[in-house]
Amino acid sequence: MTVSSFMPAVTQMIYDMGLQNHLNGITFECPEVALQEKEVAVRYKLEGKVLTSKEITAIFSKTKAEGKTLYYVDEPVLERIAPDIVFTQDVCDVCQIDTESVAKSAYKLPKVPELISITPNSLEDVFDNALTIAKAMKQEAIGEAYVSGLKKRIYDIVDVQREHRIQSKSVMLLEWIDPLFNCGHWIPHQIGYAGGIDLLSHPSGDSIVISWDKIVKYDPEVLIIAPCGYGIERTLEDMKFLEEREEWTSLRAVKNKQVYIADFTMFTQSSAGTLVEGIECLAKMIHPTYYTLPENLQTKFANYHDLMVANL
Repeated sequence: MTVSSFMPAVTQMIYDMGLQNHLNGITFECPEVALQEKEVAVRYKLEGKVLTSKEITAIFSKTKAEGKTLYYVDEPVLERIAPDIVFTQDVCDVCQIDTESVAKSAYKLPKVPELISITPNSLEDVFDNALTIAKAMKQEAIGEAYVSGLKKRIYDIVDVQREHRIQSKSVMLLEWIDPLFNCGHWIPHQIGYAGGIDLLSHPSGDSIVISWDKIVKYDPEVLIIAPCGYGIERTLEDMKFLEEREEWTSLRAVKNKQVYIADFTMFTQSSAGTLVEGIECLAKMIHPTYYTLPENLQTKFANYHDLMVANL
């Protein structure tokens, strides 16, 4: 069996479960380990370009209004791979190629592969997706063990809160800076398990544009900035769009030095393992005195105040 993954989260889960020997045909934005080993079959018209949040939003909006897409299948590569299964997605056609676009190319192949759309809304959906992937690859037992281990890590986080009777804190996580987008889908569930509550979020639904006035009125105790597709360094380049706002310095999170910049992969990339890592990091951000992190997660986020002091 040969499978292709046109969703970075699926690629990550296939590697997490040790099933990568069956994988070939991935996207340009899949995990680095896959890019070093597998053929890339999905490309992006903006690859290599450095753009601001506002510029990216404008380009995507214009492209979508024209009924076009910035992603495309490298059809000769896909035909050469001849996969039996192609994993696609329909969560967001802005961030990744969607099933409809893949189907237009897949149906041209001499051997048409089975298209399986991985389209989670909630955190539980993500775990179910892992089982779906494993089942499609005829490795159900591996999938069940993978999910069971990840859920155990979540229960350990919750047990700490129960043991110490930790009170939840008000949190806001931003998925985009310019314009401002709240967090949706599974991210509010991650925040909940980590001991926080984001009252401006959209659980199990799409992230949406939110006004700055609402954020100011909400005034969360903890503010987390994790724009989709951005690592810490890239996010810092766009922080000026927040810092320039008149009320920025009066926010409770800013005054109390509880603003964090986090790697997007722990939140908007819906692989079960990275989302659990996100919960572990969120717990440390929200309740820093109660949690410790392994070394490999300590670079996944940074305190914004500490970064500014270090750059003085």
